[in-house]
Amino acid sequence: MKIFPAIDLKDNKCVRLTKGKDDTSIVFSENPIDQAKLFEDQGCARLHLVDLDAAFGRNDINTKIIEKIRKSISIPIQLGGGIRNNEIAHKYFEIGINYLIIGSYAVKNIEKVIALAESYKDQIYVALDLVGETVMVNGWESKSPFTSTKIFENYDKTHTRGYVLTDIESDGMLAGLNFNMISSNIKLTSKKFIVGGGLKDIEDIKGLKKIYTPQLEGVIAGKAFYVGSLDLKEADKLLDVYA
Repeated sequence: MKIFPAIDLKDNKCVRLTKGKDDTSIVFSENPIDQAKLFEDQGCARLHLVDLDAAFGRNDINTKIIEKIRKSISIPIQLGGGIRNNEIAHKYFEIGINYLIIGSYAVKNIEKVIALAESYKDQIYVALDLVGETVMVNGWESKSPFTSTKIFENYDKTHTRGYVLTDIESDGMLAGLNFNMISSNIKLTSKKFIVGGGLKDIEDIKGLKKIYTPQLEGVIAGKAFYVGSLDLKEADKLLDVYA
C-alpha cells in the first residue's frame, strides 16, 4: 500500500476543491509540472492526476500540461476526469499515461469500457465516486442508478485493474477517511482498491493499517499534503511494510 499524491488540474493550475464542487477551487500551485517533480523527488510511487476541467465538460484546457507532466517525471501516473469515450482513453495511453480512472463512462457504457479493458489489461480503474451508497456521475453533480454493488457485478470478472473509491462528502474536508465505507466495499470484491476523500493526517494512515488487506493498493493524498497536515515521507514509511 502506497501514498499517491494528487494534482487536480484546473486552468493549467494545481487546485483543490471541496466536496468536488466546481466553484470551490483554491490554487495551491501555479506550476503543476514543478509540483509533479517534487512528488517524484520525495520518493512517491505514483502520481494521481485529475483533469477537473474535462470532468466538468471543458475539454482540452489541460491537455498540453498533462503531456508535459508525463514527460517531466518517470513514475507511473494514474489519470481521471472527463474520459468519456475510448478515443480519449487511447490518446492518453499513447502519450504514456499508465492507468486511467473512468467514472461516468463506466456507468453509462459498460460494454465499451469492458472492451477497453480487454485492450489495456490491468490499466483501467472504475471510479466509485460515492455519496452514501449512490455512485455519482458528470463531475459528481448527478446521481446514477448504480450502487457500488452494481458496479462490482459488472466489472469484477473483467480485465479492469480495480476501483478508486472516493467518499464525496468527505473529499477536501480534512475530516478523516470513511473507514466504514472502505471496509464495507472492499469486502464485496476481490479487485484492487485505491481510496481517497477526507484523508487528514497520520492517524488516518494508522487507521488504514488496521483494516489493511492485500487489495488495498494505495491512498490518495490531496489537501492533507497541501495544507501541511500530512508528511508524505512519514506516511509512506509507515505503509512501506505493506508495499
